[in-house]
Amino acid sequence: MAKTLTNLDTPTETAVLVYINQDDSEDQVVEDELVGLCEAASVEPVASIRQRLARPYKGTFVGKGKVVEIAALARDCKADVVLIDAEVSGMQQRNLEEAFGCKVVDRTQLILDIFARRARTREGMLQVELAQLTYMMPKLMSVYTKFERQKGGIGMRGPGETKLESDKRLARDKISELKDEIEDVKRVRDQQRASRRKHPFPFASIVGYTSAGKSTLMNRMAGTDVLVDAMPFATLDPTTRKIDLPDGYALFLTDTVGFIRNLPTHLVAAFQSTLEEVTFSDFVMHVVDLSNPAWEVQRDAVLSTLETLGAHDKPMLTLFNKIDIIPNKADLRRIVADWPNSVAISAVTGEGMNDLQEAIKRMVQELLGTVKVLIPYAHQYLLQECYDFGRVLKEEYREDGIFVEAELVSEMRHKLAQYELA
Repeated sequence: MAKTLTNLDTPTETAVLVYINQDDSEDQVVEDELVGLCEAASVEPVASIRQRLARPYKGTFVGKGKVVEIAALARDCKADVVLIDAEVSGMQQRNLEEAFGCKVVDRTQLILDIFARRARTREGMLQVELAQLTYMMPKLMSVYTKFERQKGGIGMRGPGETKLESDKRLARDKISELKDEIEDVKRVRDQQRASRRKHPFPFASIVGYTSAGKSTLMNRMAGTDVLVDAMPFATLDPTTRKIDLPDGYALFLTDTVGFIRNLPTHLVAAFQSTLEEVTFSDFVMHVVDLSNPAWEVQRDAVLSTLETLGAHDKPMLTLFNKIDIIPNKADLRRIVADWPNSVAISAVTGEGMNDLQEAIKRMVQELLGTVKVLIPYAHQYLLQECYDFGRVLKEEYREDGIFVEAELVSEMRHKLAQYELA
């Protein structure tokens, strides 16, 4: 059951990996993903072990026999840490650390550590700290084991309880402070978004599983220099750029943080101000790494996260990426044909980019919408707004006003509704 793994570069700690997944068809996906997370956190996996659980054991998460096996494996490998590919409670973590004689880190802690390493902007750092504190709050009680049964009252106000309550209060105060600071940053983001909304271009967000190639695509389309790295969560802070399309169309495109299987709820909540870029988008561009054998699992994980964000019903363009390393072109053509509104591309080589631009242009055209209006001369300033907020296809001066046929954003179409011709 135990398996020795190859070494990775520049590790700072060694770890035994504990896999918990029930479905054996996902074994390779789970293993590759956790090893990738370890690499991103500069951890060297030295061995792994698996237990399939219908539900976790209350005190130790894994079974008692497995606790003994893991403890022996950790000692034999002289591991610094045991990584569990699940979220464990504070009590379970404490019990396991006592049994293993080394640090125990769960999946959420590992991801939070990677996020902390990758955060560069003030907003990113604030969101990471909020996620860490929110995650740690329920675990504070487990630190004070000596006093965990005390309920307070006369004669029962020991120093442990005082320390616990003090730490909980400080954590709550800090969480409140961080939320206020994030709200300030969010207001700035809202102002920037409102400013961009004054332009006649729709908004799109690039979403996808971590390492699917989102940032590579963003760099190719927008000429940006967003960090591109095969490791998970290379991009943490969103980047928005204007993208020019054929025939004078354009859109604002935002690169978002990569999603992952079982994305911790703490992260979704803490990064709400970043992830809401997706919810404000007019449509979503879902990048799928078709070269990954588990691309369907990854696709479903992204769709599940979009549902959590309330963005699952947005128009979606699916981009099957990395076709330059797909040997079977027949399978590629079949997948694209079977999947609605999809395009096959290679963000690295540029293959399929013309098809992608045409597909995006069609979505933009659908979002703009064509109207025919007769603008009274008394309100001819609206003509300039048609140019500012869309594409004027025809302009004709008549006796009773200015006839305009234009492709306009929804806000402008609503504004001109009273002048619209049947």
